[in-house]
Amino acid sequence: MFLDSYYLEENGVFSFTREQASHFAKKVAGDFNPIHDEDNKRFCVPGDLLFSVVLSRAGISKKMRFEFAGMISDGIGLKAKHSCFNDFAIVDDADKEYLHVTREGEITTDKALIEQVTKSYVQFSGMNFPHIMVPLMKSKDIMINTVRPLVIYESMELNFERLDLLSPTVELAESEIEVEGKRGSVTLNFHFKENGEVVGTGRKRMLMSGLKPYDQAAIDDLVERFNARKSEFSTIAA
Repeated sequence: MFLDSYYLEENGVFSFTREQASHFAKKVAGDFNPIHDEDNKRFCVPGDLLFSVVLSRAGISKKMRFEFAGMISDGIGLKAKHSCFNDFAIVDDADKEYLHVTREGEITTDKALIEQVTKSYVQFSGMNFPHIMVPLMKSKDIMINTVRPLVIYESMELNFERLDLLSPTVELAESEIEVEGKRGSVTLNFHFKENGEVVGTGRKRMLMSGLKPYDQAAIDDLVERFNARKSEFSTIAA
């Protein structure tokens, strides 16, 4: 599976190197947030990578909910801890929880479908900034800290009508932003589509902190730096 090069596994325990996590963010998700750079002191593994690995190991259920509980650094050994078959957590050796998963209904472990859903979702997710986030922030006249931007996953839900699918793609259905003082949240509702038919829905919620009044010049600079990083990586990777 395409994910094999993006994590390590031994005796049921999986982990990530900085290189693996950083390359996944840039090559697969198109996510150039500096916090995923190998040399960043605040480095963390992308939530989309953890989500993808969980799907590859547990399969896709008709209904799934993911609740993120902590940021993961490199080299942390992770494993699934089950309270029951449809309720489990991803924890480290000290039993610290990083992700809680609940699921219902039929399950598929079809590798081709899991890969298609993973790639389609992650590529959609990577478009959060600047395509979705910037217009939302502007609409509320607020912005994240452009010097040390930090937007973290809170939760995600997947709901499929059926699982006999071949190549579902992801499309944004609706986006909204809520602001309370210097904190806020962004919710993205999306559809899974196959041959023009909606075959599932999803919902992703992200948290923001340290919000400031919107400054177009600062946002333009942030977007410019983002695009420059993307262009530089593309040149190196070519």
